[in-house]
Amino acid sequence: MSIFFTYNDRIYNEGDNIIPPGNRSLRYGDGLFETVKVNKGKIQLSAYHFERLFTGMNTLQFQIPKHFTPEYLRDKIAELCKKNKHHATARVRLVIFRGNGGLYDPESHIPHYIIQTWHIEESEELNSNGIMLDVYRDAKKSCDKLSNLKSNNFLPYVMAALYAKQIKVNDCVLLNNYDRVCDSTIANIFIIKDDIVYTPPLSEGCIAGVMRRFVIEQLQRSAFKIIEQQVSVEDIENAGEVFLTNSIQCIRWVKQFGNTKFGNKRVKEVNSLIRAALKKD
Repeated sequence: MSIFFTYNDRIYNEGDNIIPPGNRSLRYGDGLFETVKVNKGKIQLSAYHFERLFTGMNTLQFQIPKHFTPEYLRDKIAELCKKNKHHATARVRLVIFRGNGGLYDPESHIPHYIIQTWHIEESEELNSNGIMLDVYRDAKKSCDKLSNLKSNNFLPYVMAALYAKQIKVNDCVLLNNYDRVCDSTIANIFIIKDDIVYTPPLSEGCIAGVMRRFVIEQLQRSAFKIIEQQVSVEDIENAGEVFLTNSIQCIRWVKQFGNTKFGNKRVKEVNSLIRAALKKD
C-alpha cells in the first residue's frame, strides 16, 4: 500500500522528490520538528505540542502567516492520517523549515512544512524487558536558548544513536558542556532515589519534551515528590530506578545503565498515574 506525505498543502506519494539542493533545512538544519501521537483522530497533548512548536518558530524568527495556526495544522494532520488509513494510533512527524536560500539570503522567512504519518501499536503496559542505557561522551550539548528546541540540526543525537547501536544498547544519555546529564537520543530522563523523582531542568540544555512537561505536572499533583535539578552520571548510577519519557512511548523503564541494574516498582506506579491522566486529556 502506498504511503503519502504532505508538503505545503499538497499530498504526495512517498516516492516523490520535492526538496531542491538549495533547501535551508538540508543545508543548515534551519528548522524544527514535532513528533506527535494521534489516537482515534485526536492529537495527544495537542496544546503542549503546538505551544512548543510556535514558541520555537518565533525563536527561530519565522514569519508566521495568519492562516498558519494550530487549527490549520491539526486539519492537515487529520487529512493525511485519513489518506494513509491510519485511523487508530499513528506517529506523526511535522517538520518546519525556512525553504531555499543561502546563509544570509533566505528566499523568505515563511514556514514550509512536511507531514508524515506511520501506524503504531498502542499499549498502556510498561515495557517488561527494560531499556539498556549507556552514555555518549564524544559530543556535548550547549546550554543556550536553542538547546530546548527540537531542531532539525540534530547531529549530537544522531551520533549518540549510532554509538548506541554500535555498543548494542537501546539508547544513550547525552551530556551538556558541563559534563552533566542532559537527555537521551529520543527521550527525557528521570531518576528515582529515596522515593523522590529527579530530572534535569531545561537550563541544563535538554529538549523541552512535551511528555516531560506533562509528567512533571502530574507528579506535582500526586503523592510523588518531583525535583528539577542537575543530574550527574554518578546520580544515575546511584539511583534506585530510572525511566525515560517521550510523546510516542510515554514512560519507558530503564533496566540497566552501564553495569548498574534497576528495579521498576515505582516506575510502574508513575506509568499508571500518567496513563490515567492521559485518558483525561
